[in-house]
Amino acid sequence: MTSTFPAMVISAEDGQHKAAITELSLADLPDNEVLVEISHSSLNYKDGLAITGKGRIARRLPMVAGIDLAGVVVSSRSPDWQAGDPVIVNGWGLSETEWGAYSRFQRVKPQHLTRLPSGFSPVEAMAIGTAGYTAALCILALEDHGVLGRGGAFLVTGAAGGVGTVAIALLAARGLQVTASTGRPSEEGFLRGLGATAILDRNTLSEPGKMLQAECWSGGVDSVGSHTLVNALAQTVYGGAFAACGLAGGADLPGSVMPHILRSVALLGVDSVMCPQELRSRAWSLLERDLDRAKLAQLTTVAPMEALPELANDIVTGKIRGRTVIQIG
Repeated sequence: MTSTFPAMVISAEDGQHKAAITELSLADLPDNEVLVEISHSSLNYKDGLAITGKGRIARRLPMVAGIDLAGVVVSSRSPDWQAGDPVIVNGWGLSETEWGAYSRFQRVKPQHLTRLPSGFSPVEAMAIGTAGYTAALCILALEDHGVLGRGGAFLVTGAAGGVGTVAIALLAARGLQVTASTGRPSEEGFLRGLGATAILDRNTLSEPGKMLQAECWSGGVDSVGSHTLVNALAQTVYGGAFAACGLAGGADLPGSVMPHILRSVALLGVDSVMCPQELRSRAWSLLERDLDRAKLAQLTTVAPMEALPELANDIVTGKIRGRTVIQIG
């Protein structure tokens, strides 16, 4: 085993969070029960905020960035995990309160590990990553609320991003009409290839609108927030629902209760970080069953860890399409 290895470490410099690739040793890692050799991670919007310093994601410093990992157990003090077990981790405070995935090795808590689903390779699991797994949680929320079986049109905002692309593919797999909201008209062919049946300019949703608008959507998945989510809710049909999981457009919700009390529209909040294992298992089972592997490959790019600084800036400025897998080992 190598004596040192590279990791993307966030530290404080002049009161600002700065990230740089640094050499670590096993002695530097936290004293958690399971040592994992990481082969792949992924790039998420939260990772971009953490690495660029545009969002204070790390709650303690120094902090290894990266909220997703796929790898193999090297050693374990937990009876639940053995050397050689293929594992993944999504969320659980990685890159916030727990050292994260952009490191050749990491020690993690046994309760944070999930067995690599047998239907996916490590690259595919990280192509899905937190963004795709969050999309699956959104689909489950809509399913449990009972709106997917009603048909009609479904809206996906932030459609060219990680959550959006997987959400489109999962909704389309059920034969549903999917409208993709994006600010990148050049991606129309790509989004239609994933299963979108219509494209909507995001500017039509991003400005303040009326409290109630013409009914368009049976439901949808929103990763943008702010006025976009408010307008989507104002356009949702009676009894419809939106699953909200992101705030790329803002954390505010400048709307009214009118859609909720006059049309019985539901806003379903979706958290992927501290999601219980039972729901995680349901989400991964959904992905194994419904996610077209060819479409997953179509929306995936693989890049080395050295490219993270540039890629982090690209994802927070809206230049990343689909999912980016980071090769670690």
